[in-house]
Formats: sequence, C-alpha cells, structure tokens
Amino acid sequence: MSEGEKMLKITLVRSLIGRPEKHRRTVRALGLKRLNHTVVQRDVPEIRGMIRQVQHLLKVEPFEAEEQGG
Repeated sequence: MSEGEKMLKITLVRSLIGRPEKHRRTVRALGLKRLNHTVVQRDVPEIRGMIRQVQHLLKVEPFEAEEQGG
C-alpha cells in the first residue's frame, strides 16, 4: 500500500441467502467470506463498480491506515 493511496473498509451486513449467483460471486471477489466480515480494498473504479452492484448488502467506509512508527 503506497502512501496517500485511498482505501475502503467494506463489511458484508446482509445475508447472501436467496441472492442471485452473480451477487454471490461479486461479494466473494471483493474478499468477503461471511456475514459481518470486513476487508480493506483500494479505492479504484473496478472495486467501486463491484460495490455498486451489491451496495444493498454492504457497509462501505473510508479507511485511514495508522502510521507504522518504530
């Protein structure tokens, strides 16, 4: 992760039960495996498009990484 790169924190908050297979594949491609699972992804148009497709199932927040001092 380069400095200044924008990131998104994505959480699966709705169940995939009864959802179309395309939605299930999209959620899986985002890296989400189960309910309330959270991943951090880069804020790029490809990821934004995937989020838009299943936005009713997700909670999306900006993510600021803490500085690693030491």
